[in-house]
Amino acid sequence: MTLPAALENTAAIDVPTVLLGYQQHWIGIRSPLKVGEKSRRIGLTWAEAADNVLIAAASSQAGGQTVYYLGYNQDMTVEYIQACAMWARAFNYAAGEIEEGIWPDEDPDKHIKTYTITFPSGFRIVALTSRPSNLRGRQGIVVIDEAAFHPDLAELLKAALALLIWGGEVHVISTHNGTDNPFNELIEEIRAGKRKGELFRCTFKEAVVQGLYKRVCLRKGIPWSAEEQAAWVQDVYDVYGDAAEEELDCVPSQGGGTYLPLGLLEHRSRSGVPVLRLAYPQGYETIGEHLRLADSLGWCERELKPLMVQIPDNVWSFYGMDFARSGDLSVIIPLIQEQDRRKRPPFHVELRNVPFKQQEQILFYIIDRLPSFMAGANDARGNGQALAEAAAVKYGHDRISQVMLTEGWYRDNMPGLKADLEDGSLYDLPNDRDVIADLRAFKMVKGVARIPEVRTTEKDGGKRHGDAGIALALARFASRMEIEQYGYEPVRPDRNNKPGFDDDAAPVNTWAAGGVL
Repeated sequence: MTLPAALENTAAIDVPTVLLGYQQHWIGIRSPLKVGEKSRRIGLTWAEAADNVLIAAASSQAGGQTVYYLGYNQDMTVEYIQACAMWARAFNYAAGEIEEGIWPDEDPDKHIKTYTITFPSGFRIVALTSRPSNLRGRQGIVVIDEAAFHPDLAELLKAALALLIWGGEVHVISTHNGTDNPFNELIEEIRAGKRKGELFRCTFKEAVVQGLYKRVCLRKGIPWSAEEQAAWVQDVYDVYGDAAEEELDCVPSQGGGTYLPLGLLEHRSRSGVPVLRLAYPQGYETIGEHLRLADSLGWCERELKPLMVQIPDNVWSFYGMDFARSGDLSVIIPLIQEQDRRKRPPFHVELRNVPFKQQEQILFYIIDRLPSFMAGANDARGNGQALAEAAAVKYGHDRISQVMLTEGWYRDNMPGLKADLEDGSLYDLPNDRDVIADLRAFKMVKGVARIPEVRTTEKDGGKRHGDAGIALALARFASRMEIEQYGYEPVRPDRNNKPGFDDDAAPVNTWAAGGVL
């Protein structure tokens, strides 16, 4: 990355008192609706807290109002209210201590935790977590922080904008989370003149030009230099990698924060890769098990067997399985690795409302016929744990990974899946609408690519939850497992006791598994 010339000339810029230039600019915008798109960690919320204290501490004649702050999680809410308390002390304003409280909610089983600072003016700063119902009947300034990451931003904006009728203000602050996100759509509406509002934008490089690194040096007590500043900026961009454009340069990624771009998936998919779908009606499980097993075995013989005999004998095989019993799908994806180490799925299997025992039967039918089967990975959450354990017992605990799909697992494995698709070492995905939609379901959530809770609907009304995407990630994970390498050498028979022994016979080695792939 080449830094702009402006970053090399910041020696002439003095660090402003208290607030940097872009922070002053943000506070100086007075509008019923103002929207700030920003880089990560440039202190815009810190500046907003200063402005909020000034507003809440003012009298009604001076324009004072109560401020409602909504963050998308409790940690950022606490951080904000602590910043407000700091500013109140810095301004030497009398203010009450931070009070924790509970607001009633329309759902009696849920409680809204709040943090409040009360001022002698009679106004307050109230920090709470994101729920549209929190704003009903309120009046004042509404601050929605990291708006693009709120679970229901569209409804939250509706509730917040209603406060403008009585002279309130709405301040929306966020880094981007994709082009299809309501935050970016709000910005585009204001730019297009479809909605009244004032826009603010500050990238990481612009913040550095205006003294951000000098402020860092001041807080750390270290000397500033142009060389150290350039190295610091470079380190920050290196940390964010491919996400730097969205996280630091205020450029929303395509597809609403979608992790795997449509263009990449289209490039790695082709027509002709079969997706076998087996679905049973509600109540099917009441049929006798022996009849159901015969039914699914017949399906395997008709649908699976012709595809499996087409798999070359000289490949290594793996699989991944995302499990569901009702509602979502179970998806099984075999993965074969050829001599050039590239991997591809010969077919996908999707199972909807298939009873447990039949899912086991179908999975084992596939594994038993995969050439040079090496390893598999099963979704072991909830009911999937029983099938994962059964597979491990049958095929070996060292070859079947029982995976709990945690945030840490996604963090460790999703970058590798994306890299394999980008460099072509994983290819030939089915050119299937639903499969591609599942892969597109991976979103960046708090910096980690994972499947959000939102489900999609098939044409026939069935629900999907990124199931094929998870199964592919598990299959790719299985192909990277460390697999024990073993073989055997026949013991040479004693020529004195074994008539017919051939002195020239060579020992035979049979390799049943590979090493680290």
